[in-house]
Amino acid sequence: MAGKEHYHFIGVCGTAMGAVASAMKARGIKVTGSDEKVYPPMSTFLDNSGVEIFEGYSASNVPESADVIVIGNTISRGNEEAEEVLNRRLLYQSLPEVLKEQFLRGKRNFVVAGTHGKTTTAALLAWVLKEGGLDPGYMIGGIPANLGQGACFTDSEFNVLEGDEYDTAFFDKRSKFLHYLPELAVINNIEFDHADIYESLEEIKLTFRRLLNIVPKGGLALVNGDDPNVVEVVDQSPCPVRTIGLREGCEWRIENLAYQKEGSSFSLAGEHYFIPMVGEFNVRNAAMAAAGGLFAGLSPDQIRQAFMSFSGIARRQQLRGEVRGVKVIDDFAHHPTAIRQAITAFRQHYPDSRIWAIFEPRSNTTRRNIFQVELAEALAGADRAVVPAIPDPGKFAECERLDPERLVRDVVSLGGNAVYIPTVGEIARHVAMHAREHDVIAVLSNGGFGGLHDLLLSTLGEEQ
Repeated sequence: MAGKEHYHFIGVCGTAMGAVASAMKARGIKVTGSDEKVYPPMSTFLDNSGVEIFEGYSASNVPESADVIVIGNTISRGNEEAEEVLNRRLLYQSLPEVLKEQFLRGKRNFVVAGTHGKTTTAALLAWVLKEGGLDPGYMIGGIPANLGQGACFTDSEFNVLEGDEYDTAFFDKRSKFLHYLPELAVINNIEFDHADIYESLEEIKLTFRRLLNIVPKGGLALVNGDDPNVVEVVDQSPCPVRTIGLREGCEWRIENLAYQKEGSSFSLAGEHYFIPMVGEFNVRNAAMAAAGGLFAGLSPDQIRQAFMSFSGIARRQQLRGEVRGVKVIDDFAHHPTAIRQAITAFRQHYPDSRIWAIFEPRSNTTRRNIFQVELAEALAGADRAVVPAIPDPGKFAECERLDPERLVRDVVSLGGNAVYIPTVGEIARHVAMHAREHDVIAVLSNGGFGGLHDLLLSTLGEEQ
């Protein structure tokens, strides 16, 4: 890729795309991009990085001077810019291809994968290695508070990468993480997700087996020994495997769990750790990060010190503001398991508060009725749940589409308290009318949710 001076990213506001665009800009490369969904925090992050963004897709956005067009995995045939690239016979690549050749080849790459917890675990591991003096490069699908950006590539021999099982691009249907040249692979858990590209859980297991197939014998896979799907996948793995979990059969057991309002403590391999985050799922994430740090050659003391100064990630249990004693929290949870874990964590952190869960069924999986029952079971754990209309319902046949009104009825039948409120404005007014001091309003979405977070805060203020 020597001599390539201008990269144009189509779909630049995706978390990974934006992070890499910013990292390449920091290396002195000219970077432009376009996206139809330009919203914070990524739009703000890119603007601060000096990346010029075109809002919306148009053939005229594709610069004449661009040497390489990076096509994001959300872009499909029919996209005006993608069609322009093909018609002009320009050089185009997927984001993982650019990563492999620009940043990863010849390095010690630690790839964090799994259905849940990838971002937090990768951010923790990157911070552990950074605080341990190893100065890693990293690519994380979010913006860690400590690191200030989602991607940074250094002269260090180490890279930490969030490894997504989603497909690479419309012209490459392999999982992204198969491009990442892993020496260390972390598998947090495996569940069915991404119903738009996988037809079954078995297909997802297959791609994780392929990940293990490219870990060298001198490398290692750190895996969740409590997850039966993971245990099945690593059976007969060609690379070394270490199981980590709570059950007795795990090689490294997580023990002595204790939860306080300020965080969580646990023991692993005879060493005690504390993290300033709450919830069992964050303990599991931290255990994987600790094991990864030990594999890199760090001491338990170095890992402990790094954990104590970890400040979290944008959109993971992030307090967006407080009005009238009501806290509005942003969280990325959008899968039934993640929703259940998030609600549990909020209860541990705010034991005297009512927990609201306002859930936007926005992903390609949750807009389908695959998790119709499981979503109800997860949301029933909140004191109050609110579900809106699903975005772009016409993209799915009615027989395949999530029914949000039935979802609410199912929550109530399970003993929960839930309401269906179609629009963002109506949700904000409902919350402002019914919230009381000390309530915690958790907004759960993998998108912008129509600016609901700020609208909640402003509407709560108006009701004073």
